[in-house]
This record gives sequence, C-alpha cells and structure tokens, in this order.
Amino acid sequence: MLDKKDPVFITKLCIIFICCALAFSFVSSAFSARAQAQAAAPAARSTATDIIPGSEGIPRISLLGFAVKIAETTGISAFLRGSGEGGVPKTEITPIGDSILIYGWMEMLMVLVGFGIIYLGAVKQFEPLLLIPIGFGTVFANIPFAGMGEGPHGFLHIIYEGGVGNEFFPLIIFIGIGAMTDFGPLIANPKTALLGAAAQVGVFGTMIFISLSNFIPGVSFNLLEAAAISIIGGADGPTTIYISSKLAPHLLATVAVAAYSYMALVPVIQPPIMRALTSKEERLIRMKQLRPVSQKEKIIFPIVVFSLSMLLIPSAAPLIGCLMFGNFIREIMIVDRLSDTAQNALLNIVSLFLSLGVGSQMTPGKFLNSASLIIVAMGLVAFCIATASGVLMAKFMNLFLKEKINPLIGSAGVSAVPMAARVSNKVGLEEDPGNFLLMHAMGPNVAGVVGTAIAAGVMIAVYAG
Repeated sequence: MLDKKDPVFITKLCIIFICCALAFSFVSSAFSARAQAQAAAPAARSTATDIIPGSEGIPRISLLGFAVKIAETTGISAFLRGSGEGGVPKTEITPIGDSILIYGWMEMLMVLVGFGIIYLGAVKQFEPLLLIPIGFGTVFANIPFAGMGEGPHGFLHIIYEGGVGNEFFPLIIFIGIGAMTDFGPLIANPKTALLGAAAQVGVFGTMIFISLSNFIPGVSFNLLEAAAISIIGGADGPTTIYISSKLAPHLLATVAVAAYSYMALVPVIQPPIMRALTSKEERLIRMKQLRPVSQKEKIIFPIVVFSLSMLLIPSAAPLIGCLMFGNFIREIMIVDRLSDTAQNALLNIVSLFLSLGVGSQMTPGKFLNSASLIIVAMGLVAFCIATASGVLMAKFMNLFLKEKINPLIGSAGVSAVPMAARVSNKVGLEEDPGNFLLMHAMGPNVAGVVGTAIAAGVMIAVYAG
C-alpha cells in the first residue's frame, strides 16, 4: 500500500505510470492493427444507397476504430511510438540540410528541455523575460499533433515567419533598446568605448576557430555560416538574428537560440572568467564619479553616431539607426508618448513574440545533431573570448592611465544590456561592498551594443552578396 509519507512514494508512482503507459501503448497497437485489417477488407458491403452525399472517402462509423484513433493520437502514444503518420517516426531537415528521423523520445526530450528553460527563468530568475517565453515556445513546438510550429497556419510558425526570420522584430527591439538606454556614462568617459570594441575580438576570433573546425571529419562551415555563428560572442540576440537572416538563414534558429541562451546565462558564465583574469587588488580599484553630461550632448550623440554609420558602414546603419532613433526620441523630451511606447509596450510585445518564435525552433531536427552542437559550442567559445578580451583590454589600458580602470567593467563590453553591467557591479560589490561599478560599466556595455552592430555591418558588407 502506498504511503504519501514514504520517501519513495514519487518513485512508485512513476513506475506505475510508466507501466500503465506501456500497457496502453501495446493495447492501442493491437487494436490499431485489428482496425487496419478491417479497413483493408473489401468494401463491397457498402452499396450506393449506404453512402451519404458528400461523405465519400470518410471512414464508416466504428466504435472500435474511434477508440483506436483516440489511443493513437494521445501524447503518450506519440512519445512512445512517434508522431509521424501511422505512429512511425517522422522526418525533419537539419540546419545543414540533412534529413533525420525524429522519434517520440526526441520530442519528449525537447519538451523536458523546454520545462528546464522555464525553471531557469521562473525559479532561478535567469532573465525570466526571455527564458520563460522561450521555454514555453519550446514546449509548444514539440507537442505531438498540435502543429503549432508548422506552416502555413501554425501559431508559432506565423510568429517566426512574420518577424523572427527577417529584419522586423530585431529592428523594432533596437528602437526599444535605444529608448531605454542612457549613453551618458559613455559620453562622460569615452575611453571605455575601447572596452566595447575589445569585446568584438570574441566575434572575429571565433571565425578563425570555426574555420579551423572544418578540419574535423564531417564538419564543413563556409564563411557566411562562420560569420553568423561568431556574432553570438556579442551576446546580442537581435543582432544575431539580423545577420543570420542576411548571411545564413538556414542556421538562424540554432544561432538565435544559442545567442539568447548565453545572454540569459551571463550571470553564470562571466564571473568565473572575471575572477580568473584579475587579482584582488584590481577588483578593489575604485573609479572616480563620472562627470555630469548635459542634455545637449545626449541629443547630439545619437545624430552624430547615426551619421557616421551612414557615411562609413552603411550596412550597419539599419541597426545603429534604429538604436539611435529610439535614443533620440528619449533624449529630445518632446515626444514622451513615443518614447514611453518604444521602451515599454512595444518592446515588451515584440520581445514576447520574438522569444516565442525563437523557442519554436528548438525542435529535435534542429538541435539533436552534430552540426548544431558545434554551433552551440562555438557560440560559447565566442562569448567567453569576448568577456576575456574586455577584461584584458582594461588591464592593458591601466598600464598607461593615471586614473586606473577597474578591469571588472571590461567584461561589460558584450552587448547584453544591462545584464553584463549588473554582473560587473555584483562581482565588484562582493570584493568591496562600497564599490559601485554599475554606472562605470554601463559605458562599455552600451559601447558593446554599437560595436556588435558595427561588426555585423562589416560582415554583411564584406560577405553578403
């Protein structure tokens, strides 16, 4: 007899559930075979007078057939047998164009991954605004027979095709980010822009590693694919989606999920790298308070940056232009309704849809293959190199500066705003509870947004078309 106070109560329930599911599957298979045999019998018993006009081709009413159909279309049956036609594994195309069989356990695994992502967002609170909708999108896309991620009318398919697989959502999000961003710390301390530039070493350095990976048997990435993968190092989801849609649309799903995953895991990935590359004395460096920045400077800044992007890197102008447009309507202070909409309602709505769309691409065919695993691994390499490059650049600059920079703010050179800046501040406070680095870290952080957009523009200009 089961006792709820028994520590193995849950285990016993799981065993009973699995046994019932297996029995259910075997019984449904037997009934299915019987129903198919009956369906294959000659249909001579039906006469013309039996057929209702308009019902030609529709199976005759059968209690057994009805029960079998219900059994075959349950999630339990699909996860145990497969969700393809007739309960067999279905076929899906991988990002590199190969065709693989998708078994029921693969879809179940991706559902569990989706719930794991939801757990990280809801319980561990790792960027819940991103991870919770991505997790639900993953679960939705892998529900057997639901078709939410399938075209042309699937809910998630419409979201993905309408805004994720093109420029639409990324550029709108850049408008919202610009409306939320205060470039004052960067204007007050412009040398921190070098830290944002240094973080792009992770982007271009990873292109070399990806090219070298082609020596691995069975691995083959061209330069367009390498560019799309390496931009993950900037920890900027919208930019990753933007450049992938231009250069390697077939990899968009994988690199987008990797980019957003690493953005959410900034508080986990960065601190060990920061501590490993800095001494306790360096982490205790206190920086002087930033000078006040006038409103006039803040208004001129987005116009100047946008103008320079048009003149020097036109291919980056859409990203930088939308970012600076959002920032301009924030700083001009005469269109508060537009600014408020961009940084609140519009950004939240588009972020919700984009995250659902990204999650919808987490299917077995796109992730349970060697190419996708290499992409995710290389994305992690890119992100780690970008973090380390910013810290090392700050240490190098300190060799020449009278007023030293705390190297911890160098890690904020990746464009995960404001997560990376918060992590720099958090690690600094752990060493010295009175050392607030947040505003200093915002300088390289916003510079990283611009830097990643420039890096994307350079790649598009060089390799696109």
